Amino acid sequence: QVQLVESGGGLVQPGGSLRLSCAASGFTLDYNSIGWFRQAPGKEREGVSCISASGTTTYYTDSVKGRFTISRDTAKNMVWLQMNSLKPEDTAIYYCARRLNRLCGPPLQLNEHDNWGQGTQVTVSS
Repeated sequence: QVQLVESGGGLVQPGGSLRLSCAASGFTLDYNSIGWFRQAPGKEREGVSCISASGTTTYYTDSVKGRFTISRDTAKNMVWLQMNSLKPEDTAIYYCARRLNRLCGPPLQLNEHDNWGQGTQVTVSS
């Protein structure tokens, strides 16, 4: 059974950092790439980042470039999203999802992902 579980969200002040975790089970990261998405209240879910099955290719949407870093550990079947210099506009529910292929690149489309976690809330506020 494929399952993805996010954790690590919370309330942080502007300029702060959070590290989101995505625990994958039922499949291995060696064969699937992973995407991170977020959805703010009243907005559509948007792609934030992805990492390829080989681990050699990553992608970041423009609004998070230079601030967010995606990484993974295939032995632990874990993916992380390190978020630094957080801004109020980063406030959203963050989801990790399994991509249907081994690749990673723009655009990150919802229908390219077949399994989703339940999400973790990130709130950036003073």
